[in-house]
Amino acid sequence: MELSPELEAVVGKGPMSRGEVVKKIWEYIKKHNLQNPSNKRNILADDKLKPIFGGKGEVTMFEMTKLVSAHLK
Repeated sequence: MELSPELEAVVGKGPMSRGEVVKKIWEYIKKHNLQNPSNKRNILADDKLKPIFGGKGEVTMFEMTKLVSAHLK
């Protein structure tokens, strides 16, 4: 799939499959310690993730998958 420039800033150059994108986003989240410590199912957005998350500061894992889909063609 083709990736938006915002998504490529996090996961690298596309194209790549949806599964690869999700895997790389999780690698990024874990590397930068972006899981909410009090609720691991929530992801805290840094400056690179905010544009992908529609400007939200925190999203659930399920919400994240939906929001990432908008950046795939």
